[in-house]
Amino acid sequence: MKPQLPIEVDEATGVWRTDGLPMLYVPRHFFVNNHTAIEAALGVEKYAPLVYEAGYASAHFWCASESQTHGLAPLATYEHYLKRLSQRGWGRFNFMAVDAARGTAQIRLDHSAFVLARPGVPGRLCYLFAGWFAGAMDWVLEQAPAALRTRAHESSCAAEGHAHCIFSVHPLEPCA
Repeated sequence: MKPQLPIEVDEATGVWRTDGLPMLYVPRHFFVNNHTAIEAALGVEKYAPLVYEAGYASAHFWCASESQTHGLAPLATYEHYLKRLSQRGWGRFNFMAVDAARGTAQIRLDHSAFVLARPGVPGRLCYLFAGWFAGAMDWVLEQAPAALRTRAHESSCAAEGHAHCIFSVHPLEPCA
């Protein structure tokens, strides 16, 4: 199977773009090794909130850009986000359930890049993705516009012996 992403390469600069956004193509081991080195230096307690916020901002920016580029409705943009993540080798992402009006979702991740790159390492290895899912959901909610904001967390991880990883997105405040 060949990549399903459109990739344009600027002949003068070598910059890769997909849907107008600059991209980097790096080996999985390179990214995971950097991720685990920072995690080891800072500790998960300090590192996880940093990557959560960075991922949140990145997902929010991506959704705004892709919605405009493709003319997608808000929830379709989130679905497109999961598709593009899957096409980029992070794993296979799918909604198990989603209710954009309530700010809730459950996302299933099969074949996580973090689990595959670290065989035998136990724990919740995929927490880096959590901020991405809240950032995408909050972008969807802003299109309503809704005052509701969300938080996401990894509920279970394949590295803990589960068949797949699950992420839960939920409102910061109770839904009415």
